[in-house]
Amino acid sequence: MTREDLCAFCAALPQTTHVVQWGNADVYKVGGKVFAIVGMADTGATVTFKASDLAFEVLSDAPGLRPAPYMASRGLKWIQHYAPPGLPDGSLQDHIKASYDMIVAKLTANKRAELGL
Repeated sequence: MTREDLCAFCAALPQTTHVVQWGNADVYKVGGKVFAIVGMADTGATVTFKASDLAFEVLSDAPGLRPAPYMASRGLKWIQHYAPPGLPDGSLQDHIKASYDMIVAKLTANKRAELGL
């Protein structure tokens, strides 16, 4: 997926907001919480997303994937898709959507209701 494809996919998820931060990265949030970062430090189609414990273990050593440099060093389970072969487009979208869903699940009930989620 291109950076534009990744951005379009993230932006299409319900109640998503977008800001540009951290060296021209496209940061996607729901309820004010980050679920995906595209193009960290002008790296093009690099995408970073939250992962479940199992997904983090499985994906950490896969070619083109790694624990997200800053986040993983602080004990957070985030994966960075940074080079080929990485994940096929559909699988990458599934992982980004799972990241989104994990963030939504952590929002307060009031916040989810406010957002209609």
